[in-house]
Amino acid sequence: MTLAPVRRLLALLGVLFGALLLLPSQAAQAAPSSTHTALPGVQSAQADPSGATVLVGTGGITWSDVDPEVTPRLWELLRDGSGAALTVRSVNTSTCPVDAWLGVSAGERAAAPSADGNPRRASWEPCPEPSPVVDGQVEEWDDYTEAAEALRFNAQLGSLGDIAAEQGVCISAVGPGAALGAARGDGSVERTTAYDPTVLPEALTDCPITLVDVGSLPQALEGEPRTEALAELDARIGEVVDAAPAGANVIVASMADDGRESRLRMVVARGPDFGAGVLVSPSTRQPGLVVNNDLTTSLLGLTGLEIPSRLNGGVISSESAGVNSEELAQERWQELVDYDLASFKIRSLVPPFFQAFAYGQLVIYLLVLLVWKGKLGSPETRGRWLDVARVVAVSAAAVPAATFLANIVPWWRVSWPMVAIVASVAAWTAIIAILALCGPWGHTGLGPVAVVSAVTVLVIGVDVMTGSRLQLSSLMGLQPAIGGRYFGMGNVPFALFITSAILLATVVANVLLVRGRRTAAAGAAGAILVVALIVNGAPMWGADAGGPLSLPPAIAFLVLTILGIRLTWGRWLLLFAVTGLLFLSVAFLDSLRPIESQSHLGRFFESLTSGGGNAFDIVIRKAQQNWDVLTGNYTLTMLVPFALAFVIYVLARETSWGSRALQRSFDRYPALRPGLLTLLVALTIGFFVNDSGVAIPAVGATIAVPLLIAINVHVLRQGRLTRDERPDPDPDPDRGGAAAAQDPAADHPTQEGLPAGAGAASPAAPQPATRAERRRAQRHDARRA
Repeated sequence: MTLAPVRRLLALLGVLFGALLLLPSQAAQAAPSSTHTALPGVQSAQADPSGATVLVGTGGITWSDVDPEVTPRLWELLRDGSGAALTVRSVNTSTCPVDAWLGVSAGERAAAPSADGNPRRASWEPCPEPSPVVDGQVEEWDDYTEAAEALRFNAQLGSLGDIAAEQGVCISAVGPGAALGAARGDGSVERTTAYDPTVLPEALTDCPITLVDVGSLPQALEGEPRTEALAELDARIGEVVDAAPAGANVIVASMADDGRESRLRMVVARGPDFGAGVLVSPSTRQPGLVVNNDLTTSLLGLTGLEIPSRLNGGVISSESAGVNSEELAQERWQELVDYDLASFKIRSLVPPFFQAFAYGQLVIYLLVLLVWKGKLGSPETRGRWLDVARVVAVSAAAVPAATFLANIVPWWRVSWPMVAIVASVAAWTAIIAILALCGPWGHTGLGPVAVVSAVTVLVIGVDVMTGSRLQLSSLMGLQPAIGGRYFGMGNVPFALFITSAILLATVVANVLLVRGRRTAAAGAAGAILVVALIVNGAPMWGADAGGPLSLPPAIAFLVLTILGIRLTWGRWLLLFAVTGLLFLSVAFLDSLRPIESQSHLGRFFESLTSGGGNAFDIVIRKAQQNWDVLTGNYTLTMLVPFALAFVIYVLARETSWGSRALQRSFDRYPALRPGLLTLLVALTIGFFVNDSGVAIPAVGATIAVPLLIAINVHVLRQGRLTRDERPDPDPDPDRGGAAAAQDPAADHPTQEGLPAGAGAASPAAPQPATRAERRRAQRHDARRA
């Protein structure tokens, strides 16, 4: 027995966790360029306008700012209307008011360029003022359109104005930002005026659609000046509401940040379509959460206009509360504040969590290595230290599932959110670890692996199937303020989910393999992964594009390997062709669903067949994002791809030193090596086909490596029992056979039932681990002779 198993696994852990440390910062940098998985949510409407719609745009206001005393008009709208948290994330880290109004114009992410013409602005640059309208034309319109084209978000500025004009509807604009939102595709603005309370009644009744810019709340203001500015904005909003025509829907949206700080903002609506309740949008599938893109489609849909499918947003509606009491308004306000606080506070906790998680595991396994080498502890205590290391490894693998379960407790309401969320994660981790280690299965090598994997699969899978509420604003889940995804599976949950599903399938297959039931083992493993594929890729659940591309090859690989069928180059090519066909088939079927129920898969298929080049822009943008994340730190540029290639080489060659180091575990558990190779296939393909794909193998390692070390430590611990620690073999053949059957170190499967290439089990007793132990064993045998 050697140190190779632990040493090789520690090397793998260090390489992949190095990439994991890059994930929080790199993902935050890449997030602005990732489009959210919004549903179009558009509603067919009659061509003739059926009502008036007023959008009052502001910025910098969160639901925490809304108060019956300071902002009585906003509180009145919340009590009598429907509210939601608003995701304002656009192109840059912080969304300026000019960016938000350009987004209203395009119905997609857009932004004003920087002073030097760069389509992206640095976070420290001040917000530019909206371009003035001179002689009915936006002065800097060409600069805006060039920036939109360079960003590849398919943002066609002037879409709102053009769509309304094509259907015979005019748009009235009040204020500088509103003029940008109402502009036509050529930059022309037909009806615009400066904000003046005396002209509001005429301006708001001039056209069926009216945009009003009441100004924004600057971040630089604090204390009493900020309160005064907030009260002034509230008064302006009240002026617009009072001047709105009878029967109009009025939407008040804080659709921009306040300068540098990015977070969820406020939106509230009142009118014939919005009673007291909560706003819902098919873009997010989360009651009480709306995105900026919904504002454009809602202006068209609520006014009774037809909405082109190319607009990336949904028509908001109201989930009625029944009555408009102050008590219910207070409850809704608290829920909306919770949305913002959880999203805001979690973002500062994610980087230290990932760093502490990664470094903590490295330190733990370094101590394990020192104990095994004899640098720590005595020969009599090393076994107990290794038992402790196994417990810690299983606990470490339970942390990801615990990060989702932690959101059951409202940790964001306390004064010390870091302490609260750490305590919640620690408590759930302990529960999962106890469940994994304290049952009869805890004394086996694969029992804890099965429990941790099953819990992780169930937590993520059930959450996805019931609305993804636990993942929202969690340490390893979805971040609504960043605006990448609001439901289903993002890259991090996908990596955790599929890693756990493959490990669970491996354990189930191993149970059947050791009984000689090879076909049943292949069928059971395949069935588990097919269910995982359905949960991950179904548009109404996971709605993931990368999973349907990376999972089918992995499933086929595991099933064929267990059956002993060799995968040739021709079979690989056929497998990838079938995978592509499966992906396109799912996307096509999703495109046939009602447009308000489609996911981004259906929209991608429509863009692929429309010939407009949007699909190409999506692919290029996501590839560029993956490359930017990968090359964001040049010292670690090739870390993840090199690590993947290295591990695949080690495990794929049975004669490599890495496979030999793990051979004892492979002999004990014949499905382990095929399962690890399957995991590498899935993570590698996921790395290439997803935006920010660098996160997938790194995050998958947070579960796979600790559990693999736990397996290996269990096998090594059993094999390390020296002859001084166990009774001498009984010379009675009958008794010796019975004792051997009871020895957990001797429960190797026979050659029958092993998959091709899995390796044969050795019937001999395990050899001592170190050279000194082998010498003691030889002296012991010599004395007995």
